[in-house]
Amino acid sequence: MASISAADVAKLRRMTGAGMMDCKNALQEAAGNFDKAVEVIRKKGQAVASKRADREAGEGVVLARTTDDGKFGAMIVLNCETDFVAKNADFEKLANDILDIALDKKAENIEELKNAELDGVKISDKIVEQVGIIGEKLELSYYDFIRAEHVHSYIHPGNRLATLAGFNRQGMDQQVYKDVAMQIAAMNPLAVDKNDVKQQDIDRELEIGKEQARREGKPEDLLEKISMGKLGKFFKENTLLNQDFVKDNKQTIRQYLNSADKELTVTEFKRYTLND
Repeated sequence: MASISAADVAKLRRMTGAGMMDCKNALQEAAGNFDKAVEVIRKKGQAVASKRADREAGEGVVLARTTDDGKFGAMIVLNCETDFVAKNADFEKLANDILDIALDKKAENIEELKNAELDGVKISDKIVEQVGIIGEKLELSYYDFIRAEHVHSYIHPGNRLATLAGFNRQGMDQQVYKDVAMQIAAMNPLAVDKNDVKQQDIDRELEIGKEQARREGKPEDLLEKISMGKLGKFFKENTLLNQDFVKDNKQTIRQYLNSADKELTVTEFKRYTLND
């Protein structure tokens, strides 16, 4: 059996993030060869991943951040099985490292991100490797991004909810951008404005409005008018620019933006929350 020094174990730990005993055992199995030891650790991850494939990974972190120029923002969700692991510093570091790669590469989709390299290893393989180290199923389940003149990110305390908001103008007071990103987190709008709501959602709301009015005994010839009125309320509650501003319900988000700059508006947004 090869003689494994503490320095060798520490070096492999820095390379992989695996525990000290896992590194020592891998080096012994690989007869001191570092490349083979890394492969041993990865294979262990694959074995653990296979065993835990049917487990539910409902915990994790939701992270969002922007590039330094503020023109690109990305959001990822890295899942695990337990809240204990979700709060682990190494798990959070892995998620942040993946997000850094997403921002650096400006990945167009989740498959492109999974195939990007982290520490010389494909992110998909890195996640499998960490499964063997952490002992839980891990999954990069979501990725999205926004390109705009300015993108602002917000992560709610606890890393279970995050938002991205794209704006058509840069150089505004950062508080304005932040307020809108937090509005999205708090009020969960369906779309930016009325014209962005899908027709199928509009049709559904009109039918719901008619049925409610019908059950209330309203005349059939008034159902269309009543349902249109209810649709207006739906738009106000569910489209970002028409929602009441949570910090001042005397104005809408559109009015709040216009108070900062007459031409300022939101181009798109993303919101993701882990189920409680």
